[in-house]
Amino acid sequence: MQSPFGEDDGHRFKRGRIIHRLLQTLPDLAPDAREGAARSFLAQDVHDLSTEEQNKIASETMVVLNHTEFSFLFGPGSQAEVPMVGEIDGQVMSAQLDRLLVTDDTVYVIDYKTNRPPPKKIEDIAVIYLKQMAAYRLALQRIYPEHSVRCLLLWSDGPDLMELPNTLLTENL
Repeated sequence: MQSPFGEDDGHRFKRGRIIHRLLQTLPDLAPDAREGAARSFLAQDVHDLSTEEQNKIASETMVVLNHTEFSFLFGPGSQAEVPMVGEIDGQVMSAQLDRLLVTDDTVYVIDYKTNRPPPKKIEDIAVIYLKQMAAYRLALQRIYPEHSVRCLLLWSDGPDLMELPNTLLTENL
């Protein structure tokens, strides 16, 4: 009988959950305390990670948080794991946004993706991700009607930040 998680027995899902957790909690700490906290978290027996796995996950996470292009998404005013409920075409949507940043005129909704390797082009992004972000965009437009809504996929492997064009999101709603 094969595992429903595939050949890796769910390791990629475990890795993804751990990276999500680190990206959720570390931004609340002072930048100079983040790496030590990440390493302490990863070393806990409950995670059952080898030293090599701990180092790879810590490195991947810290590169994301320290990346000059998108570190502002983890700065003051940004929020992790934001619950959102809305109605889309008569269907109730309940979601947990990985990260949300609301400025004076823009709402940034960020969804973390830990797929390896990540797609290199927007055309290669899985349709399910596009539908997910299209629904988020529509709900957030209703909540913040005076703001532009920017939907971003943050691939931890790389890292790479992809902004999804509004036309593509409209097509996938």
